[in-house]
Amino acid sequence: MRSSHGHFVKASGLRWFTLALLAPVPWSSRVWALPFLTALAASERHARERGARHKRLTDWARQALLQLARWLPGRRVVAVADRSYAALELPHTVRKRVCVVARLRLDARLFDPPPARTPRTIGRPRVVGARQPTLARRIDHPDTPWLRLEVAGWHGGGGRRAVEVASGTAVWHHTGLPAVPVRWVLVRDPQRRFDPQALLCTDLGAGPADVLSWFVRRWSVEVTSAEARRHLGVETRRQWSDAAIARTTPALLGLFSLVALRAAGLHARGALTHRRTAWYRKEEPTFSDALAAVRRSLWTEAARFPTPRRTGDRVEVPRAVLDRLTDLACHAA
Repeated sequence: MRSSHGHFVKASGLRWFTLALLAPVPWSSRVWALPFLTALAASERHARERGARHKRLTDWARQALLQLARWLPGRRVVAVADRSYAALELPHTVRKRVCVVARLRLDARLFDPPPARTPRTIGRPRVVGARQPTLARRIDHPDTPWLRLEVAGWHGGGGRRAVEVASGTAVWHHTGLPAVPVRWVLVRDPQRRFDPQALLCTDLGAGPADVLSWFVRRWSVEVTSAEARRHLGVETRRQWSDAAIARTTPALLGLFSLVALRAAGLHARGALTHRRTAWYRKEEPTFSDALAAVRRSLWTEAARFPTPRRTGDRVEVPRAVLDRLTDLACHAA
């Protein structure tokens, strides 16, 4: 996909579902997305052609998040997702074990909590209370209270961005679907450089600053996808079997995380540096520098050159020349 607000591009391809740890790394000012679970989410047509049941993207997310909660008992798990996962079934299923943060439509149906049931009331208990105004109406309403915040890591960068937020709690509900208590957060730019957005969080006790700081970390996934494609060859391999397709991309994305973990140890020993050029001023190491440092460390440990038997076959290579050749090979591989 290479789309923008004014230009939409649609292309056929494989759709991958990935869970990634959004965590800071010691050599970077931004959060890195480190993939650790990846699966191929086949399309509905693919399942129909093979006579199999179609598994929706939200089904993959529900299964993966519940498995993650089992892997991490006693830990608080916050799952940040885009609008594709903002379906009522997903937060309803996992909200007791995982906190879900995602985009929310401005015209979502939001209600007050149901009133307390009085004695001798006939009929089924109410699911929701009175209807709340839509978030689209709250944006322009003069009584909406706005709070000014500075958010770090806006669009995955290391700077800070001033925004205005409004927040509240409601019950998100549609007819025929479960009701989910959520905290909604409206975000707008004081300088009107982007359109107002809405977020939801299944943790009603989370503040607007927490919700926004969690959500902006998701943009690091786009950086990881671009770096994995550029340096590890994700989406550029050609396989001829379904099994090869299903295992290659998860292995390469897992390799991205392994490189970051190895680079953390090198950084602690002062062995992680970054290249500078006259036309590009790089302030901190990027994934290409981390990959080159890991290659250099692995090649240095594995290099065992056999000594030739005849003295005439031996060629003395200066250490500076060998280091320079190794550096070029690490960045060019």
